[in-house]
Amino acid sequence: MTGTPASAAKRLSVSKTENLSRSGETVTVTGSGYNVEKGIYVAFCLDNGPGVLPSPCGGGADMSGGSGSSVWISSNPPSYGEDLAKPYGKNGSFSVSLKVSQMIGDIDCAVRGCAIVTRADHTRTADRSQDKRVSVRFAPEKTSGGTTTTAAPAVTGNATTKAPTGKQTTPVGPPTGKLATAAPSLEAAAVEQLQVAQPALNRTSTATPLGHWWAIGGAFLVGILAASLTGRVRRRRQEKTA
Repeated sequence: MTGTPASAAKRLSVSKTENLSRSGETVTVTGSGYNVEKGIYVAFCLDNGPGVLPSPCGGGADMSGGSGSSVWISSNPPSYGEDLAKPYGKNGSFSVSLKVSQMIGDIDCAVRGCAIVTRADHTRTADRSQDKRVSVRFAPEKTSGGTTTTAAPAVTGNATTKAPTGKQTTPVGPPTGKLATAAPSLEAAAVEQLQVAQPALNRTSTATPLGHWWAIGGAFLVGILAASLTGRVRRRRQEKTA
């Protein structure tokens, strides 16, 4: 059993749909099962989705087919189109050549979704019953050397520069490597106490004659204190080594 052109399922095929040349390429478009009572344009258009008029299209509403970007097919065109439109073949079929390029006006089809479509001609612009689409893709953009360009990491000298990640650690303790919380030794404590006492004795000895006696007494006390501390340090070292 064979259906009439009005009821047969529409079919649309394109000779090439992948890796099309960005500078332009001619493909063969074939179809069948179209309603021969309704004229169509076969064109390369921006695909706006199901149920929406595919537009803009390469060549626009090219009734003459002179642009090569769209072809008008109709078996019953208006009188002015009798020598312009190409009639359907058997069972609502057709076969045409179509020019496809990357740009449709200012639409970049390497970025936007474009397709080779059939759509009702200008006599039935709002009729979506003749809509059919086949998506196409263009070849990747290449450099003069023929390779696809990729971003390279920044390099300083022989090392690759990397962005800092996470939190940076702060060294613990002073530059000597000792912990900042380490307690001072007994020797250091004794020296510190002597340094504190020395300015006080000097100020007292230069203030008054009586200060000389205070200086002598103070020096005597400091000596006793230093000897005591030194003895304690030695005893502790001996205990540790014993």
